[in-house]
This record gives sequence, structure tokens and C-alpha cells, in this order.
Amino acid sequence: MTTAFIPAFTTSAIVERPAPEVWARLTDWPAAPAWMPGVDSVRVEGERLTFRARGRERTGRVEVVEPGRTVVLHSAQGGVSAAYTYTCEPDGDRTRVALTADCRAGGVWRPFGGLLRAAIRRADGGQLAAFKQVVEAG
Repeated sequence: MTTAFIPAFTTSAIVERPAPEVWARLTDWPAAPAWMPGVDSVRVEGERLTFRARGRERTGRVEVVEPGRTVVLHSAQGGVSAAYTYTCEPDGDRTRVALTADCRAGGVWRPFGGLLRAAIRRADGGQLAAFKQVVEAG
């Protein structure tokens, strides 16, 4: 039986920069450790991203790209899958950025789904606040 993705959290921020600049910074994956907590480095190989985080390498894929608007990153480790959906919405000279993190836990991890979503929320819930600070600082 396949379990569905369940939201771990949704957050948003208004970044005081135009949407094209925000999009460029959001999708500059090698620079993402500046705003992704716990991530030391990101390597890009086509649609595949390799994250060095908390002493371990993890891989993810860029699943969906609507240029200038939406990007979805998906990763899977064992029976746990996560999808991070980032969206940009222009608002004059500023941009509303939203992030929804979804999690699916299957197999032996299924009973721990709630705990995994809480851990994702704790680890990554501040991403957009950090992103806003980095982008606005120039």
C-alpha cells in the first residue's frame, strides 16, 4: 500500500527584491547552503542534486520546474520521501516566496510519519526567513 504525501509545513516570506532576482537566487543550488540550515554543500549534475548535510551525503532531484514560478525538489531515503515545493509570485518590486514541505513515510517508517514531519518542520521551517535575509543583504 502506497502512502500519500502529507504536509509537514507551509511557510512564506515577502522578499524585497524583484521576482527574476529572487528566482535566480532560489535556484542557485551551489549557493543554497547560505540559507538551508544544516546543508554544507550542494553539487548539481543535471536534475540531480547531492547535498552534504549533517556529515552525510543525500541526493535529490529537481522534479518540476516552471521557470520563474515553481520548483519542486524530491528526495527519498529508505522508506521516507520528501518533496519541497518553492513558488515565487511577483508583487511589484518585491516577491512572495512560499515553501511547502511534504513527507511520505512507508514501510517500517510509517508509524513514525508524524515524528518525521515534526523533524522536517524543525529542521527546515526557517529556510525562507534565512533565504529572505541572504537575498536582501545582497
